[in-house]
Amino acid sequence: MTEWIDTQRPDLKFDELSGDKQKQLVADLVKIQRDGTVKVDIEKNAPAVSELLKLHPTLEGSSPIVDDVVSESKKLIPRLKIAILVVGTRGDVQPFLAIARRLQEFGHHVRLATHTNFRNFVRSAGVNFYPLAGDSRELAEYMTRNRGFIPSGPGEISVQRKHLKVIIESTLPACTEPDLETGMPFRAQAIIANAPAYGHTHVAEALHVPLHIFFTMPWTPTNEFPHPLARVPQNTGYWLSYIIVELLIWWGIRGSINEFRRKKLNLPPIAYFSTYRGSISHLPTAYMWSPSVVPKPKDWGPLVDVVGYCFLDRGFKYQPEELVLKWIQKGTKPIYVGFGSMPLAEPQRTTHIILEALKDTGQRGIIDRGLGGLGNCTELPEDVLLIQDCPHDWLFRHCSAVVHHGGAGTTSTGLRAGCPTTIVPFFGDQFFWGETTHQKGLGPAPIPISQLNPTHLSNAINFMLQPESNDSG
Repeated sequence: MTEWIDTQRPDLKFDELSGDKQKQLVADLVKIQRDGTVKVDIEKNAPAVSELLKLHPTLEGSSPIVDDVVSESKKLIPRLKIAILVVGTRGDVQPFLAIARRLQEFGHHVRLATHTNFRNFVRSAGVNFYPLAGDSRELAEYMTRNRGFIPSGPGEISVQRKHLKVIIESTLPACTEPDLETGMPFRAQAIIANAPAYGHTHVAEALHVPLHIFFTMPWTPTNEFPHPLARVPQNTGYWLSYIIVELLIWWGIRGSINEFRRKKLNLPPIAYFSTYRGSISHLPTAYMWSPSVVPKPKDWGPLVDVVGYCFLDRGFKYQPEELVLKWIQKGTKPIYVGFGSMPLAEPQRTTHIILEALKDTGQRGIIDRGLGGLGNCTELPEDVLLIQDCPHDWLFRHCSAVVHHGGAGTTSTGLRAGCPTTIVPFFGDQFFWGETTHQKGLGPAPIPISQLNPTHLSNAINFMLQPESNDSG
C-alpha cells in the first residue's frame, strides 16, 4: 500500500476538495452492481486511490491508543442503565437479546430499543422494550430492492433518507425517555448498538456516556478481505473498499445527522471538510461470529475483537406441536428451506422450485413460511411440512441440511447444529456468509435468489448430502 502511494502520490488533498469533487473522484472508482454491492476498481483513478489510502492509520503514523485494562475478578462493577440500539431484522435483534439477558444476570437495568414489530419478541425474552422508528419489513423490502444499504438509483435515495432520518431521531428518546408503560425514569449510562443504528455515536457524545459497537458483519477496515458490500478485483483495494462504503453511506445521511445534532442534541454540526465519515473505527467494537469461521484480521487493533456467536437458546424450552414432532419422527431427517424475514416477489414460484428440487433429490422437506409467504399458495405433498415461528436451534437439530438466506444468526445456528448449509443470499452480508461457508467446505457455492431454480437447488442438496459435507459439518 505504501509503495502504491509513493508511486501515485498526487497533489490533491481529498479532505480539502469540495463535496461535489469528492463525490466525482469516488464515482470514478466505483460502480453499483446489480447485486447491490459496490465494485471498487483501483486502476480507474490512481490519484483518488492514493489520496484515500492516506487515511489508513498505519500510513498516517497513528493508531488508536487503548489504556491498559487490569482484569480483576472481584472488582466491583456498578449496576448500570444500559440502552441497546438495534436496527435490522429479527435475526439482527436476536443475538442482542442474548447479550441483554446476560447483562441482566449481572444486575444491570437493560433496555433494548428496536422496531415496534419486535415488541413481543423482546418482551418474551424477559427484556424491557422501547420502540425505535422504522418498520423492519419496509427496511427489508428496501434492502431487497437495492441489494443492500446503498441506493441503487436516484429514486431510492429519498426512500433511504426517509427511513434513516426517523431511525436516527428515535435513538435519543430510546436512551433518555421513561418507560412507556410504567413511567419509570431511564437515562442510559452506557450504550450498546449495532452499526446501522446511526444515531448511536452522537447520542453517546451528547450524554457523555461510553458506547460499544456489536455487529454481525465486518465493518472495520482491513487488508485481509473486502467490505461485505463491495466487490474488489485487486486485493490492494480491500482496505479502501471500507472507506468507499463509509463515504457513500455518510453522504446519504450527513444532512440528517447534522440536523439531529443541532436540533435534538445541542451539538455543533460536523463540518463539511471534517475527516469524519461515519466510521466506527475509533470505537470499541465486538464482532459476533466464531473466530473459527472468520479469524480476527491481524490489522484490527486492540479496540476490535471477534467474540463468538451469541445464542438466545430458545430451543431448550421449546415444546413443539405434536403434529410437527410426529412428522419429524416418522421418516428420514428432512431438508430445511426458509428465508426468514426476506420478502419474496414470487412466493408461489419459489415454493414450486423448492418442491421440485426436493422431489428430484428424493428428500423430505420442511418449508418455513417466513414473512415471504412460502408454501401459502399451493397444496403440499405428505413428505413436506409447512411451519412458522419454530426456533431454529431446536429445529435444525432434526434436519440433515439447511437452505436459507444467509442471515448471520441463521447461519450460525445451522453451523452450530452441524448442518451442511446452502445460502441463497438476497442482499448485504448474506453474500459474504455464503462465500465464507462455501470456502470453509461447509456447503456448496451460494445461489443468489435471482438465480434460484430447480436445477441449482437440486445440485446444492445433492452436494450437502455427500459424506464429505456431513463430515465437515
